[in-house]
Amino acid sequence: MANTVSVNVNCPFCKRSLMDKEKQLLDKPSIKLNIEQGDVKGTIRLCSLYGCYDHESDVDLSDGNIAVFACPQCNNILNTTELCDNCGAPLAEFLLDTGGKVSICSRNRCKKHFVIFEDINDALKLFRQEHGGFVNEF
Repeated sequence: MANTVSVNVNCPFCKRSLMDKEKQLLDKPSIKLNIEQGDVKGTIRLCSLYGCYDHESDVDLSDGNIAVFACPQCNNILNTTELCDNCGAPLAEFLLDTGGKVSICSRNRCKKHFVIFEDINDALKLFRQEHGGFVNEF
């Protein structure tokens, strides 16, 4: 995927990395999470390239169903009370290691996701890490 940024995310509770360097998707470390959908529990790995919807899971996920995501280290649930404005499902939230957060919809096949930076310099830092070079800071 040209002109993409790979995000590195941490658990908002234990602050440990959710990145799995052992299992890569599109040549980047994946985001490893515990997942539960109904009575099915397993592990999912999400592509860390922003805007990519590739993933691998050790369980079959039903289209349109809501998943509960949890940190694989501390097992805290990452779903929030904030709802997706596309489908109404809860959003799951991760912390960016550069500052800010990533939110994704918990409904399988909904593509709503977004990044919020608390400081524009955090966004510039992420861009520099991915693409190198000099970017003026505000």
